[in-house]
Amino acid sequence: AFLDLSSVHQVTGTWMASTTLPCTYVPTEDFTQQTLSWSVKQGSSTSTIFRRDSSGDHILLSKFRGRVSVPKHNPGDASLLIQNLEMPDSGHYTCQIIWRSRDNSLITREVTTIVKVVKVAATKPIIRAAEPGLTLPAGASTSLSCEAGGSPPISYRWFRRGPAGTAELLSSGAELAWPSLRPSDSGTYFCEAHNR
Repeated sequence: AFLDLSSVHQVTGTWMASTTLPCTYVPTEDFTQQTLSWSVKQGSSTSTIFRRDSSGDHILLSKFRGRVSVPKHNPGDASLLIQNLEMPDSGHYTCQIIWRSRDNSLITREVTTIVKVVKVAATKPIIRAAEPGLTLPAGASTSLSCEAGGSPPISYRWFRRGPAGTAELLSSGAELAWPSLRPSDSGTYFCEAHNR
């Protein structure tokens, strides 16, 4: 109960998607978190991925750079978010936390989660339809958002239909926003969703 880490035994993640490995505890004033580290065991070798200490956050394994993070302003939450999962990411992941007590003794706890990365059958993006038309006053703000289901990662592009069936690319994001509408913004807009 006391300073015990909560986790799950196994996580199945989808290739190219994101997954979170939970590692949480109930903070107490009597103990201060000194270090938090995540390591991975693959085969017979163990490597430290992430370490948080008094000098900040450090990603020690280059293949995880830019892909892993731990919540910063959420005391007691040491969960590891892994983005863009790769097949070789499968392995045994250990969350280890060391606390310092008021009498300066150190307490260490760790918990291990097995990660399996799986490929799912690739599916084409299917765009969820939005309302067919919008009538808005000039000066109003609005946005159109495009949401598609299918195999990640999905990229989006917004177009405006021009004269003679031409299309003008407006944005390469899922959302198209207008802070202040002008009459010239009237027209037909469409979204394209793309994956591999």
